[in-house]
Amino acid sequence: MQSSRLQRYLHAYTPAAPLATFRMAFGLLVLASVVRFWAKGWIDELYLQPKFFFPYYGFEWVRPLGVYTYGLFAFCGLCALLVTLGYRYRAASLGLFLSFTYIELMDKSTYLNHYYFVSLAALLLALLPAGRYFALDTHRHPARWRSEVPRWTVDALRLLMGIVYVYAGLAKLNSDWLVEAMPLRIWLPAKNDLPLIGPLLGQVWVAYAFSWFGAVYDLTVPFFLLYRRTRPWAYVTVVVFHVLTAVLFPIGMFPYVMMVAALVFFPGAWHERVLQRLRGLLRSSPTAPFSPTPLRYGPARRQLLLLTLGVFFAVQLVLPFRYLLYPHELFWTEEGYRFSWRVMLMEKMGYVQFKVVDGATGRIRQVDNRAHLSVLQEKMMSTQPDMLVQFAHYLRDYYAGQGVQRPQVYADAYVSLNGRLGKSFIDPTVDLARVKDDLQPKPWILPFDDEITGL
Repeated sequence: MQSSRLQRYLHAYTPAAPLATFRMAFGLLVLASVVRFWAKGWIDELYLQPKFFFPYYGFEWVRPLGVYTYGLFAFCGLCALLVTLGYRYRAASLGLFLSFTYIELMDKSTYLNHYYFVSLAALLLALLPAGRYFALDTHRHPARWRSEVPRWTVDALRLLMGIVYVYAGLAKLNSDWLVEAMPLRIWLPAKNDLPLIGPLLGQVWVAYAFSWFGAVYDLTVPFFLLYRRTRPWAYVTVVVFHVLTAVLFPIGMFPYVMMVAALVFFPGAWHERVLQRLRGLLRSSPTAPFSPTPLRYGPARRQLLLLTLGVFFAVQLVLPFRYLLYPHELFWTEEGYRFSWRVMLMEKMGYVQFKVVDGATGRIRQVDNRAHLSVLQEKMMSTQPDMLVQFAHYLRDYYAGQGVQRPQVYADAYVSLNGRLGKSFIDPTVDLARVKDDLQPKPWILPFDDEITGL
């Protein structure tokens, strides 16, 4: 029974319009992000001015390209435009995934959850047939036009959205967020100058309301979006929630990406009406008749695609739980924190002072972090142990080049987490120049001496 139901699902078809609207909206938003990044001078500030960049483990070879970094961003923007237009779609979507992911991997200090989401969505688009409908490719080659696609191709995008929301909600089920309303009790009063809602943001009960609503919203909204009767009201909450986050917090394009991406939950008929209006504005006509024309994969290709998507989603389901492999408090050590949809859960501030000791003479040199790092890099490094090790290794090599013999690198680091008093973060007697940069637990992180219960 279950097998036959699965077979019926795998052979079911749905309108291709949701893939087309997602493709166009996603491409436009990525293009807008690239233009915004360029216009604000962030390419130079983040990728040209610093003397050192924090690589991801296993991707140490990914580096900024000097002045050619501008070309990388231009290529990424061009691919986003081509994805929007559906022109040479497969190559454009693959180029978008590779270029955007390369940009994301150039420096760990710029990590944001929505950058990770863009990379994953771009990879999915490279696998899915989103260029078979309302695309320039179908105008150039009408035989490629398809009005229907396998249902699982659209559901793949919905599943990705569901994972993002539900995992973000699960991450909020902790005592700091629900019991202490942290870090919103710190962040919201800072916005008390906003018109209308500003005076309310200093109230403690508002921080609790935002915290609890945020957790419930993340855990339930994808299910309400799936259900026809609740879908319109659920989407209203999506818009209200993300508009509020855009107003209250400096998180870039993420709210707009999520508002647009959530439209994939609407049925194909709704998307077709949107595209019909767009056709009217563009004064264009479809390249093929509207009689249903499904996209049929051959057995081998369909099995390969399903296997690839299965592996993709298995990784997405398991990866956020890798923090369970580490023995200490996640928010304190951040071991297994990235790539797990833990969105805006911490107010973590730190200060770190490095000293370099000459192994031959014992002479001590105090390090000016700003002479090597940008403001953002120093801020992010001061609270993340793996980045402290990477910078220590850089200092070891830098001072060795300056004539220091067998450099030893030590750090005094102090961190405050979610309003707690600052305390020593790592063992100041450990020579970080000799510590290996790997994925093993870091015993030189000092104890948290507190407890954050929950997931």
